[in-house]
Amino acid sequence: MSKNPDVIVVGAGAAGLAAAAKLGSAGLSVTILEARDRIGGRMFTLRDPVYQAAIELGAEFIHGLPPEIWEPLQARNVRITEVMGDPWCFRQDRLSSCDFYPQVEDVLKQMDARSPDESFLSFLKRCCKDPEQRDARERALAYVTGFSAAEPDRVGVHWLVRGMQADEKIEGDRAFRSANGYEDLLQIFRQELAQADAHIQTETVVDSVVWTPGHAEITAHGVTESYRFATGRVLVTLPLAVLQAAEDLGAVRFNPGLPGTKLEALKKLEMGKVMRVTLRFHHRFWDTISAPGNENKTLSGMSFLFSDDDWYPTWWTTMPEKLPIITGWAPFRSGERLSGKSRSFVIDQSLATLSRLLNIRSEELARLLDTAYFHDWQNDAFSRGANSYGAVGADGAQQALASPIENTLFLAGEATDISGHNGTVHGAIASGRRAAQEILLGRH
Repeated sequence: MSKNPDVIVVGAGAAGLAAAAKLGSAGLSVTILEARDRIGGRMFTLRDPVYQAAIELGAEFIHGLPPEIWEPLQARNVRITEVMGDPWCFRQDRLSSCDFYPQVEDVLKQMDARSPDESFLSFLKRCCKDPEQRDARERALAYVTGFSAAEPDRVGVHWLVRGMQADEKIEGDRAFRSANGYEDLLQIFRQELAQADAHIQTETVVDSVVWTPGHAEITAHGVTESYRFATGRVLVTLPLAVLQAAEDLGAVRFNPGLPGTKLEALKKLEMGKVMRVTLRFHHRFWDTISAPGNENKTLSGMSFLFSDDDWYPTWWTTMPEKLPIITGWAPFRSGERLSGKSRSFVIDQSLATLSRLLNIRSEELARLLDTAYFHDWQNDAFSRGANSYGAVGADGAQQALASPIENTLFLAGEATDISGHNGTVHGAIASGRRAAQEILLGRH
């Protein structure tokens, strides 16, 4: 089978879809090759059949006010809701209102990108030695490992500071949801790609890219047949861990291989690990739970629940919508321990955690449970993790990874975002548009 579009995009995640839409609207013929049987990459929305609620297996929140997401949603009058409610904490074996945000902020503000780079763990040990700062130190550690899904002894302070600075510009401390989850954004991409006459071919796993300046040949395979494509330009939007993989399903062989600058950049970037599970119960049993010493204050308005649990330290509800649905978040080591385990193991551990945090017998929770949803991104050959982050010494790694190769190979994806929004959908979209612009400029 032979195809000769102007551009072949490898991967139909946010970056690939955004790039293809821009290229197609500029008049180029575009083919997207996607290994999965669906588009969206790490955006993966299901619909709960009982409440018709969006169940996100991957990205869920819109972090702040990024124009890459807000502008297309608002242009189509999609309803966007800000996450509201009360954050609760489980500390020293009891529930209480959370008051650690100012402490964490004070710690994080001490990070300085002008100083030599170091790991976040090293920074904490150096900056917060006072015993009275122990609680703030532990909370800051939990925040970084939880929010970034990063190993504290690997993630670099410089990368964290750039991310914080980028978030400040878009009010990234606020969180929102689209009415139908990220499916709303995917539907917009589908419309844009249809208007641009871009072709999407799913269940097509790219095996190799053989290229010379100005020409590339791609070999791929589907469920029952093999494919060969020819083009002048290839845009690769694979997740970081897939790019780093040398062999096995999903890994792509480049001939000639990627330049040394790319390989060095890949060594400086890491893939975060997360497992998340969403549970739907018969009813919102937490509505009647009160905090010790405050019987008049229940968890009915709970938005988030933070703890130091070894399995699922963070939980969130559907607030401000009051549905009997709650999601557990297991980053870093917790995610590693759950990845690869059976469905029953993942669910049982989530119920055991809720049992400890909310003082309800696991057997009672199991009786109340209707269903559970989750996806093991670490064991997914086409993602191999959750999101990218910069290790110590990663300064310039995203730029090095993103730069075009001989005006023939181009790279996009959240790991190549150069604006400080790595690990986000809007960062991926921005990278796709950046790469598309590079392709368009290279034609002249």
